[in-house]
Amino acid sequence: MKNRILLIAIVILPFVISAQEKALFNGKDLTGWTIYGTEKWYVEDGLLVCESGPDKQYGYFATNQHYKNFELDLDFKQEADGNSGVFIRSTIEGTKVSGWQVEVAPKGHDTGGVYESYGRGWLIKPSPEKDDVLKEGQWNHMKIRVVGDTLTSWLNGVEMVTLTDEKIGAGEGSIALQIHDGGGIKVKWKDIKLTVLD
Repeated sequence: MKNRILLIAIVILPFVISAQEKALFNGKDLTGWTIYGTEKWYVEDGLLVCESGPDKQYGYFATNQHYKNFELDLDFKQEADGNSGVFIRSTIEGTKVSGWQVEVAPKGHDTGGVYESYGRGWLIKPSPEKDDVLKEGQWNHMKIRVVGDTLTSWLNGVEMVTLTDEKIGAGEGSIALQIHDGGGIKVKWKDIKLTVLD
């Protein structure tokens, strides 16, 4: 019996270890991330805050580490104009990003949809009846699962889109949060947690 338990532990343990959740944001400082552009990224009361700067341009806040297959959980709260997004498997030069954005935006602007910047544009949008899933001015929970060619997004427990795309499958890069250009944008983030699925 002991040998059987030991064998089961040996078989299961690597899968348990490989699927451990880790916090990408420590609630104290910006360790593990890099700011791209002149827009504002700072910590306030344990929250990550992004805010338009004087240049009113695109800004990005990207993990220093690259992630391929994962589940990402995070909470966001839109203040003022909440036009932002979460990029996966992305690379950034200056403020030009190559990759795929899961949209975070005000109602009517397809939060949870997938957009390819400097490429094909919108790849998939949520159906219009899902527009009310977003809670404006309140905390929202987003989950993004990326495995191989397939990306799925959820907002407040509701599946928004599922997309299978070979180009996404071939992508490599960071997770990045975005500030849209135009100015007047402020979004708060918390509980940014990642489970690697490799």
